[in-house]
Amino acid sequence: MKTYLITGGAGFIGSTLADKLLEMGNKVVVIDNFCDFYDPKYKEKNIKESLKNKNYFLYRVDIRNYLELEKVFKENNIDCIVHLAAMAGVRPSIENPILYQEVNGLGTQNILEMAKKYAIKNLVMASSSSVYGNCDKVPFKEDFIVDYAISPYAATKKSNEVMAHVYHKLFNMNIIMLRFFTVYGPKQRPDLAINKFTRLMLEDKEIPMYGDGSTSRDYTYVDDIVDGIIKSTEYVFNNDNVYEIINIGNSTPISLKEMIDIIGEVLGVTPKIEQLPMQPGDVERTYADISKAKKLLNYAPKTSFKEGIKKFVEWHLKQK
Repeated sequence: MKTYLITGGAGFIGSTLADKLLEMGNKVVVIDNFCDFYDPKYKEKNIKESLKNKNYFLYRVDIRNYLELEKVFKENNIDCIVHLAAMAGVRPSIENPILYQEVNGLGTQNILEMAKKYAIKNLVMASSSSVYGNCDKVPFKEDFIVDYAISPYAATKKSNEVMAHVYHKLFNMNIIMLRFFTVYGPKQRPDLAINKFTRLMLEDKEIPMYGDGSTSRDYTYVDDIVDGIIKSTEYVFNNDNVYEIINIGNSTPISLKEMIDIIGEVLGVTPKIEQLPMQPGDVERTYADISKAKKLLNYAPKTSFKEGIKKFVEWHLKQK
């Protein structure tokens, strides 16, 4: 049995990961501050079953609070940190960049400081496909220069990669930074497009479509993301002197219009479209080159977009 600390562990990806690690027989320690970025009741629901597991331990702590964080590390002998906690979203980061810098910058450095102080050598940390901005070349490869962020959110994720490398070099930590590509599936945050569009279609309301529908995203099903995270933890446990940046995606971009049409098809409805201008900070496309993930982690996404939408819709209807 290993002990995993998951920051942001009551959220969409974090709670799905926690469930899987518990199922595998591990101890899971979760940090989450249950902030009101979206209704905290969704997070409470995410962890309801996990709380019944004797190997699950929840701390309602903000990663910006160094003293509260230290209590978690003192009370648990942690083998691996999976750092997912962050303020998410491109558009909200433009409205409140200082908050994003505090949580994603200071909060992440607090986690790295705790890892240093308590001699935790193995970390897997969430970066984002947003760091690629509007790269001209596709698919996006990890060795592309990504110094030209177009949102505060993307800038904080890029800076986290740089700071993590500092701790790797100075303190001999094994760190993998995972650039996630648009995650969807059961438990998805209510503010994200697939969840939002599904609700609107079921209510026979208009779908806000920014631009002409040609923008595309490399949608990646949450179980494939979790598989990539777990394979990354295994990699840091089994290798020394690790610092890697790795794309975790599906490598199959889907246009906005195609996404809307597939949701409509699965729901058996004809979407009503409200066409709106492109939003500041939005990128034209994301498209992951996952050859490095395949080579190092034996990562292989299994869920097609349509299959994933069917699973999401089935879960969503059960919630209703």
